[in-house]
Amino acid sequence: MKITIITVCFNSSGTILDTLRSIYSQEMQDLQHIIIDGGSTDGTIQLIEDFGRYDILVSEKDSGIYDAMNKGIRLAKGEIIGFLNSDDFYAGNEVLNNVAKVFESDPLLDSCYSDLIYVDPDDTSRIVRYWKSNDFHPNSFAKGWNPPHPTFFVRRLVYNRYGYFNSEYSIAADVDLMMNLLEIQKISVRYVPEIWIKMRLGGKSNKSFKNILIQNQEVLRALKEHNLRFNILSFLFHKLLSRVHQFFHTSALDTSSTFVNSFPKDDKNGNGR
Repeated sequence: MKITIITVCFNSSGTILDTLRSIYSQEMQDLQHIIIDGGSTDGTIQLIEDFGRYDILVSEKDSGIYDAMNKGIRLAKGEIIGFLNSDDFYAGNEVLNNVAKVFESDPLLDSCYSDLIYVDPDDTSRIVRYWKSNDFHPNSFAKGWNPPHPTFFVRRLVYNRYGYFNSEYSIAADVDLMMNLLEIQKISVRYVPEIWIKMRLGGKSNKSFKNILIQNQEVLRALKEHNLRFNILSFLFHKLLSRVHQFFHTSALDTSSTFVNSFPKDDKNGNGR
């Protein structure tokens, strides 16, 4: 089973090598790796080319992160598609093997997702938040729930059937896409209670209060456009509650775990998208 991993980046010289090392340290060998760069000017492309391990590299101006992701999907050849952005990395070298096993265990399964931890951008051994997810239930998105998108793996045929990211959303197109696939198209999905991704805190959706506000506004807009019933107060309450739970789970997490801390400490801070 081939898995396509799509990495989108822009001026990510401070972090891109961590992402590349993470991908190519995976025990899973049947991979296609596509890198979509937005026209970096900080040496990112040179670092990628010097690293020398990728299947497709595209570097050109685009209309934003979701336009770049859509380019990657169109080039994908793997049966399964996942995304690993330029400031993220896997929580262990067995992650993609585990993903493959999930899909191989059920040929009719359309998608799966898992847990994610946010780490300090300057000290990636320090866990800031633990996004522990749970099983999907209908109407969950109306309560502010969504899977951690970097952990979301989907069969390529699902994208071909139901479409890609709506780039009219600047920050929440990933939530909109998962909302459409799970709530509207009702694709099959499985939650895997493992930590698959480590993400540096400070990505586009959470780097400022303004961006958090825009993201929530876009999610509410997506709910309306998909004709899903929701209550704004309930949405905001559950959203806030989920954040509290993330910090609670962080304090309970065994940070001495080899799985959680399998990637070496890094003190660089780039500008991934």
